[in-house]
Amino acid sequence: MRRREFLRTGLAGLSLPQLLALRARAGTPSTGDRTALIVVWLQGGASHLETYDPKPDAPAEIRGPFGSIATKAEGVRISELLPLHATVADKFAILRSLSHSGFCHQQGNQQMFTGHPEQTLKLKPDHPDLMCIAHRARSDPSRRVPSYVGVNPIPYLGSAYLGPAFEPFSVYGDPNAPGFSVPGIGLADPAEIARLERRKGLATGFDGLLRAMDDPAQSEAFDSFQRQAFALTAGPEARRAFDLDKEDPRLRDRYGRNTWGQRCLLARRLVEAGVDLVATSLDGPLCGRIGNWDDHAVNHHVFDAMKARCQYFDQAVSALIEDVHARGLDRRVLVVVTGEFGRTPKISYDKDSASGVKQPGRDHWPRAVSLLMSGGGIPGGQVVGATDPHGADVTSRRVGVRDFLATIYRHLGIDAESLVINDRTGRPVLALPEGSPIPELTRI
Repeated sequence: MRRREFLRTGLAGLSLPQLLALRARAGTPSTGDRTALIVVWLQGGASHLETYDPKPDAPAEIRGPFGSIATKAEGVRISELLPLHATVADKFAILRSLSHSGFCHQQGNQQMFTGHPEQTLKLKPDHPDLMCIAHRARSDPSRRVPSYVGVNPIPYLGSAYLGPAFEPFSVYGDPNAPGFSVPGIGLADPAEIARLERRKGLATGFDGLLRAMDDPAQSEAFDSFQRQAFALTAGPEARRAFDLDKEDPRLRDRYGRNTWGQRCLLARRLVEAGVDLVATSLDGPLCGRIGNWDDHAVNHHVFDAMKARCQYFDQAVSALIEDVHARGLDRRVLVVVTGEFGRTPKISYDKDSASGVKQPGRDHWPRAVSLLMSGGGIPGGQVVGATDPHGADVTSRRVGVRDFLATIYRHLGIDAESLVINDRTGRPVLALPEGSPIPELTRI
């Protein structure tokens, strides 16, 4: 949206209560138990051969230096780089047969979460992503915590024609850093809260001059959004949800006293506190020089990089899975761990762009994507689908991105096949034009 259009729509002047009101008018609160979703995102595309679909018997130019290990789930083997995953394998399922056509990061991210065949390189998608749609569909003005939180949000996604009201509440910074806090939520200073109370009272007084002419129902509704905005700003619930100091230090140690471990712990705290949707990206310095999992030879020595980062990844994800199940959240909360694609089976060689040293790498490979799902009531200890002996192409149970999304929508209680959204021209668009939930990965 250009600046002039932005100003013309009036969005530049939206107050928090007005924003909450727009969200509620656009969506329908869900019924029944509130399920939740945590997406652990591996930006850049993690190698499936070094994580969830190892090929130790492939030729040397394919297999790499790492072997596979047995897990707690009978017959399920994963990379030797993930020994802690192996101990909780009875609590997760691996999908090895997802395939799409998004060969670059923007296309990969956008295809994975919009279900539309995005093919051009753009920073934001033409269609809203699943999290933004779910945010709209499950809007509830009585919430005292945000509905959708992006802890270092997934790049290249967005709300498109739904509008900015349905973007995530974005949290940046390092939750492992001493004194980590989220600006603008849950004021702690009593003087600041008192000042906000006085402003609230003054605003109520001015509003009273106009409400005699207002529709009483509209006035009552606006009051509810004012209360929610005040709760998010001054109430203790949101601030408590983001406060990792409330956790047992031993549990924080189990997740790992590093950025990734504490991001995953924060995700669990948020869904336990009532947040519906949490997406967190495991990227940054722990990934290596370029800060993500994009292991081209010019970026990283793929095997050194995977060995270095997997110790943190293994600890954080296994702790999250273990914790969700230990707390009895495993039917309500679905955890999805994935990146936008896998990596090429054949190892490539090129000079590192920084050092000039020739080294191995793997390139983009959307033809075979492996991902992990845990919780959501789905049976653990299973593998769905398979690839050929080189990990190049799917050989059984091929799954498209729309089937992947349909599975998540089913967990969230959203009938995406019938949910109609109007695009920027007013044309009705189905949230998910087609796709079927993956039977093995739905609630039992």
